[in-house]
Amino acid sequence: MQQNQNPNKVAATEAPRRVISLLVDNHNGVLARVSSLFCRRGFNIDSLTVSATNDPAVSRITVTLHGDDAAISQLILQTERLEVTRQVFELTPDKSLQRELLLLKVACNTAERAEMREIAAIYKSKIIDLSPDSMVFELTGRPEKINAFLKMFSGYDILELCRTGITALERGGKHPHMQKPPQEVRAAQLPLPGTHCPQDEE
Repeated sequence: MQQNQNPNKVAATEAPRRVISLLVDNHNGVLARVSSLFCRRGFNIDSLTVSATNDPAVSRITVTLHGDDAAISQLILQTERLEVTRQVFELTPDKSLQRELLLLKVACNTAERAEMREIAAIYKSKIIDLSPDSMVFELTGRPEKINAFLKMFSGYDILELCRTGITALERGGKHPHMQKPPQEVRAAQLPLPGTHCPQDEE
């Protein structure tokens, strides 16, 4: 008998994939605060990447998860309330460029190498290591391309694989949401940094 099941986790099994981008202060402990908030809100993070930006004081966090519109809107609102958050917004597939890096090590013998090279050529994957009993492929592309590439190797003996998770940018120039006023100005609309937020304790 299941009890105390989180409704967000139940809905996530059928909800679409969402990509959330955050611009945060480049300080120690920021990633832990953000990921902790997501977990407290009942979201299972599928992938998470952190990178530098053109501003040394700012880092970009890209999070992939599943959730419906209402849950994502609430999550964004809660994340905006963190004093370390500068901007937070969703990246939709049609208005953003989403890429992922895959490293794939596959066991092979001499007879299988030609087949694997052919698959790699079709997907424009690089062979970055070759040994008598294995090959390592490198592929960069949309998550759908990565998934299709892995499916082609499902019949082979995959020794190891590593995926970076999605990193993404919006298409076009600077978007309106990137021109929001800084945290101290937005304090008029949102709770002041460090103030008690009961919803964060749920």
